[in-house]
Amino acid sequence: VTLLRYLGVGYRWITRFLALACYAMLLMPGFLQVGYYYFFSSQVRRSIIYGEQPRNRLDLYLPQNCCGPKPVVAFVTGGAWIIGYKAWGALLGKRLAERDIIVACIDYRNFPQGTIGDMVNDASQGISFVCNNIASYGGDPNQIFLIGQSAGAHIATCTLLDQAIRECGEGENTAWSVSQIKAYIGISGGYNVLNLVDHFHGRGLYRSIFLSIMEGEQSLQRFSPEVMVQHPSTRHAVSLLPKIFLLHGTGDYSIPAEASKTFADALQSAGAQVDLILYEGKTHTDLFLQDPLRGGKVELLHDVLAVIHASDPIELEKDTNAPPNRRLVPEFMLTLARQVSPF
Repeated sequence: VTLLRYLGVGYRWITRFLALACYAMLLMPGFLQVGYYYFFSSQVRRSIIYGEQPRNRLDLYLPQNCCGPKPVVAFVTGGAWIIGYKAWGALLGKRLAERDIIVACIDYRNFPQGTIGDMVNDASQGISFVCNNIASYGGDPNQIFLIGQSAGAHIATCTLLDQAIRECGEGENTAWSVSQIKAYIGISGGYNVLNLVDHFHGRGLYRSIFLSIMEGEQSLQRFSPEVMVQHPSTRHAVSLLPKIFLLHGTGDYSIPAEASKTFADALQSAGAQVDLILYEGKTHTDLFLQDPLRGGKVELLHDVLAVIHASDPIELEKDTNAPPNRRLVPEFMLTLARQVSPF
């Protein structure tokens, strides 16, 4: 009810809702197959509690091979800060588990159940759970990678930077450390919300609701990692960050690729290690949905695996020689879905 009151009956919201319904129907063959895996596979441990708040749950995707400690991905899903859900990472979890990697998909409170500060706190608690407990599930605590996608990339980046700033504080007790994160991968994220307010308004995420999510106009700078890393007071905190990889499609209309470009420049100027990978012509959903559902060799998956297995030449060779992923949705449906996508 609170959310509907914010949204009102704006034509942009109604148009995008209808487009979303059409989009979901066209991709339904793939969603049904992934959903079956999510609910019935013995490799998926659903709704593990990591905190006391509502939505403080995570899903674990475990490889079939139980031998030896596995690399771990802590994944923060997207969803425009409003419709995020841990199950959105099911296909990524499945694909990475097939490559002998454990994936923890972290859920968090969405708006209006929580605002951005709550989301960052939830993500931090989820990451803490992974860092401190993943060994009991067969994970290697020395090989933990953090990934965020879309709004999840914004939340995960805020969380990582906030944790680094905490670690610079006098006598600050922390439940986890940025030093436990081997690398961070941000996929299709927006890192300067000051510059995105008008863009999102034009896309149907109205200024009033977005400012409410971000806890008011006065908080936009605080929750803009691109702005924060340029502040002299965060210089030491930036030096604590792991290597950062920013991935973005140049055809992304939801969050323009410029968002990753300018953040990469800001990080580099602040002394952080950062790589920017751009995918020519790829949209917001091409990278994370259409391409993986199409099967074959998926660029995004290839690059994520290259980061995770960078220090393991044997696994890198296995990745190169792995059979193509199976197609989950017919091509004509993927083409139509791309045309009607509201993202």
